[in-house]
Amino acid sequence: MEIVGIDVGFGFTKAYNGKNSVIFKSLIGDATDIQFRSFLGEESSTSNLHITLNDKSYFLGNYAEQQSNIAEFTLDQEKLIENFVKILAIAAAGICCNTAGPINVVTGLPVGYLKRDSRRLKEMIQGIHEITFHTANGRDETKRIHIDKIHVIPQPIGSIFNLIFDEFGKIKDKNLASQKLGVVDIGFKTTDFSIFDHLQYIERGSSTMDTGISKCFSVFANKLRQESNINIELYRIFKFVKSGMIKIKGKEYNITNLKKRVYTHAASAIASDLNRLWENDWDIDTIILSGGGSVELSEYLSPNIEGNVIPIPKDVDARFNNVQGYCKFGKYKWGNTKLTQDPKTNPENSTASQTTDESTDDAESTDHKEEKAKGLSWLRRQN
Repeated sequence: MEIVGIDVGFGFTKAYNGKNSVIFKSLIGDATDIQFRSFLGEESSTSNLHITLNDKSYFLGNYAEQQSNIAEFTLDQEKLIENFVKILAIAAAGICCNTAGPINVVTGLPVGYLKRDSRRLKEMIQGIHEITFHTANGRDETKRIHIDKIHVIPQPIGSIFNLIFDEFGKIKDKNLASQKLGVVDIGFKTTDFSIFDHLQYIERGSSTMDTGISKCFSVFANKLRQESNINIELYRIFKFVKSGMIKIKGKEYNITNLKKRVYTHAASAIASDLNRLWENDWDIDTIILSGGGSVELSEYLSPNIEGNVIPIPKDVDARFNNVQGYCKFGKYKWGNTKLTQDPKTNPENSTASQTTDESTDDAESTDHKEEKAKGLSWLRRQN
């Protein structure tokens, strides 16, 4: 049984199984015939992402941006669940995993959508799916993706799990696990605020705000449209933000000063939301900044937050914080599952892999019992 963390975000789709990781833009485009391939440039598992799922072919990620006549992305949660999640999640699982057996998935939702969308999210991706990956050299590979169990957790807690668990799902930082933690998870569309006290979820201090990095990108796009009369899609701004320069029809536009002003304003708005929401939680020990947007905003946000803020390491891609934590939690939750038969060698006994959560929970080590006392039992029993 393979365990994988999957995070379908408004900006990027990520997956991680402890060994392999994958990330691509959450873009879906129509598949078109490519008349000529140069076979030059950078090649990766996502550089020419062309799939067929349910008898429909799609270009995904950068390939959709470059080659599709119509590339779609969304900032609407309802559309993300209904039209994007299945395609993006199954593709990510297919790239990340190399098994014909069952896969158990841990994923997350913004706090504000957790109760409403958990069941629908599971229904979208659970079951057996056949997906074909069309490679640039003309060889097709069809994979059978069997998603058995799915556990949906509050999105920000993935960042906590990434810090406190090791790769085997064992607690490595017991001090952090025993603290009262605040998480600020800045994504493309939303910012999630969450509090966990001894790993117990605190509803009062948890909320989802529409203050993601896309609002900053919208300001950049509007300003550039005024100056160049060109509408720039938000997902195309990523590659220009770091340098602060964008070239439109041969003319360069410098958005460095605008970026500083916009980021300062956005950080101030997020800090204001945080201070209001956590007004009564003055006893928070540590504040964790996470999410792709935190990389851009951290230097503007940290000075506005009172408390012990864990800095974002320069050598870590913060976009993976949650999905790596999902995988580690999956190792904690299902890591002791014992399979009496290998479905690869004996297909007739493949149902042996479909153990219930209850039987998995019974097979706990002393370490797991110790962790339960620290507050994880409520979460391990969910879903």
